[in-house]
Amino acid sequence: MAVRVQPRQLAFVLPHAESLTRDNFLEGPANAAGLALIDSWPEWPNRIMLLVGPEGSGKSHLAAIWAEQAGARSTSAHALTAAAVPGALATGALVVEDLKSLDFDERALFHLMNLAREDDVSVLITARLPPTTFQIELRDLRSRLRAVPTVSLLPPDDRLLRALIVKFCADRQLAVDETVVNYLATRIERSYAAVRQAVERLDAEALRLGRPVTRALAVELLRQA
Repeated sequence: MAVRVQPRQLAFVLPHAESLTRDNFLEGPANAAGLALIDSWPEWPNRIMLLVGPEGSGKSHLAAIWAEQAGARSTSAHALTAAAVPGALATGALVVEDLKSLDFDERALFHLMNLAREDDVSVLITARLPPTTFQIELRDLRSRLRAVPTVSLLPPDDRLLRALIVKFCADRQLAVDETVVNYLATRIERSYAAVRQAVERLDAEALRLGRPVTRALAVELLRQA
């Protein structure tokens, strides 16, 4: 007797646009210092400021808000070259995203920091870890980075964690009720990355099964983790 196997529905991973406006930024004690930094421009204590926080903590969102109000260009630290520095600073403000140890041109960054000071350009650098933890060969660059004022973003508190679950679901046009939010908030790691990963998995599983996102689905999914 032949057994019919139900075909498994494939879940296609599609890009989901996140709104990076000020109105869509979720405020809380964890990111209050970062928001205060953006709001205090152009009265910064230094022309170059560093925004540090874990993955998904809102660094890029805050940088986008500042870039909009300051008319700043944006570049990744990895892509920065010495030749591109003058053009990058041409608007008088620049965002340098995702500075990582051993993943950037030290001479290009040193040139940028010097030229920004000379030309009175505002620069916002984002990183997951403070540069004091980096391996940096150029002694002068190491000294300059240590002198840059740093603003840190903290792990989310309970209120912000729940708000992030709702926001990430809304970004993916997922309808969820309070039971789903409460279940996830009490069972996932208290980090921005864990929230994003949980919502992504819920979205993919709901699409694969052709089911709505419910508490029962969340229970099944986290049991598999």
